[in-house]
Amino acid sequence: MVGDRRAVAPGRDERLSRTVGSRDLPGVRKPTGRGLKRLRVLHIDSGRDWRGGQRQVLLLATGLAQREHKSLILAPKDSPLLSRAKAAGLDAEPVNAQGDWDLLAAVDVRRRVREFRADIAHAHDARSHAVALVALMGLKQPPLVVTRRVQFIPKAVRLKYGNRVARFIAVSTAVKKAMAEGGVDPQRITVVHSGVDEPPATLVPRNWREELGWPDNSVICGVVGAMTGEKGVADLAAISEQLEPEARARARLVLLGGERHGPIKIGGVTAFSAGFVEDIVPAIAGLDVLWHPSRAEGLGTSVIDAMGLGVPPIAFAVGGIAEVVEHDVSGLLVQPRDLPAFARAADKLIDDEAARMRLAEAARARARMFTAETMTRETEAVYYQLVFGGGNR
Repeated sequence: MVGDRRAVAPGRDERLSRTVGSRDLPGVRKPTGRGLKRLRVLHIDSGRDWRGGQRQVLLLATGLAQREHKSLILAPKDSPLLSRAKAAGLDAEPVNAQGDWDLLAAVDVRRRVREFRADIAHAHDARSHAVALVALMGLKQPPLVVTRRVQFIPKAVRLKYGNRVARFIAVSTAVKKAMAEGGVDPQRITVVHSGVDEPPATLVPRNWREELGWPDNSVICGVVGAMTGEKGVADLAAISEQLEPEARARARLVLLGGERHGPIKIGGVTAFSAGFVEDIVPAIAGLDVLWHPSRAEGLGTSVIDAMGLGVPPIAFAVGGIAEVVEHDVSGLLVQPRDLPAFARAADKLIDDEAARMRLAEAARARARMFTAETMTRETEAVYYQLVFGGGNR
């Protein structure tokens, strides 16, 4: 069991001011003299599925619109991001990049940059990063911002991480550290934690016990996200098998994400594979505990979602997770890959309702430090600094 009880306040690591006003940038004003200039931001994302990165793009563009900035989202044709952006009333157009160095896509992006008169170009994933570099070749403007969401040490640093990228945004200090270890200048990296929407006041949690006919005294443990290897789903059976017999009998597992398989058994624990759930917030709110056995995590927005809904998490202390969860305050952290320790933590929260309630209350408060509004303001501050505070560096 690991973790530092001290709170790690978002933005402590070289974070720009949450609120950018005329006093921060005295020379940046509209011709009328009222307020800061509104920006035109071109967002590029190549994700064809709906995952955490695409959700962050939509939240950012929505937040910028609320702050009177203009966004144009470029995403693959028929992607969830493109359709959801249009449904939200945002400008969104299709761009299909077949590879990192797709010249046709780059030419298309270059045209959109000029037609849109972008003040900022913001690439939100690795493929978009490469395409944007080609698209902006030979152009001094607009500044290029690249968000990195994974903890892995980057490759091709000289090629992709050169001076044409004005600023890198890392979603956690752990991601920034990995980038620095790969050779990226830390002074060019700003940490902006991902954010989530606050739960609606009228939320009605999904009643998994009633829906699935499970006993009233069962404890609903959930796993959220795509069922991939790095997310640790292969470890679920091993964790379940190591639960104490009484805890195993009371535990019920709900898998949210990936393909739907219905009722199943995982390591002797009764489980239900719900697959992709459109209305995910009530589904998470109906859990008692979140299991997050991810082996690699840039930050972990599903953990923040659960915490905001009062669902205490158990997670391996990997990547940016320890920047979100305070051990034994707002959740339980476990040494990476220590499956027996994860099972012991699960035993504790299955058996001890008072501990669950204590962690749940602190988790709600902690999650309020990772809001979409905060993420938007801090990204906006990066944009303003680049456009008005010194060019590309």
